Amino acid sequence: MHIQPALPYATDALAPYISEKTMQYHYGKHHKGYFDKLNALIVGTKHENETLDMIVRNADGAIFNNAAQAWNHILYWDSMSPKLNQAPTGELLNAIKRDFGDVDKLKAAFTQAALNTFGSGWAWLVRNPDGKLAVVSTQNAHNPIENEHVLPLIACDVWEHAYYLDTQNDRASYLDHFWQVCNWEHASKLL
Repeated sequence: MHIQPALPYATDALAPYISEKTMQYHYGKHHKGYFDKLNALIVGTKHENETLDMIVRNADGAIFNNAAQAWNHILYWDSMSPKLNQAPTGELLNAIKRDFGDVDKLKAAFTQAALNTFGSGWAWLVRNPDGKLAVVSTQNAHNPIENEHVLPLIACDVWEHAYYLDTQNDRASYLDHFWQVCNWEHASKLL
C-alpha cells in the first residue's frame, strides 16, 4: 500500500502565503484522498506491487489519475518551504542563467505557463534529457515523469483547490505567493 508522506513542515508554516486552512484541506483531505483511492483501486491488479513512479508510467484511467496526483503533490509540497525568499545558487543558478538568461526570466516563463494552463493542471521546472532546463505545463494529473528521461525539479499545482481559499480565483496572486515560498534548495538537491 502507498502511504502519504508527512508534510516537510507544519500546516501553518507557509502562512501568510499559503494559509493553514488551505494546507489542512489540500494536504489533509485532497492529497490523502488520492492515496486512499489509489490503494483501493490497485488491489488485485498488476499495479498492486508497483512503486508510485511505475504506476504513473504504466497505468491509465482512474489508477493513473490517482497515482499521478499522489506523486505530483509530493513534489509540490517539497517545492515549497517556510524558509522564505530563497534564491537559487550553485549549479542550479548556473543552469538557469544558461537556459533562461536569469532567475527573473525563468520566473516569468514559469508564471506564464501556469497562468496559461487551461482549467486544472500543473507548471513544472524540469531538466530535459539533453541537460537543459525547461518550463512545461501539464493538464489534469499528467506530469513530466511520464517521460522517464525528464527530471522534474519544481512543481506548482494550478488546480483551483490549491489557492481558492487564499486568493479566490486569482491565480496570478497565488503564483506571486508561490515564489515567496519556493524551495530552491530542494530543486538544487534534485538537480
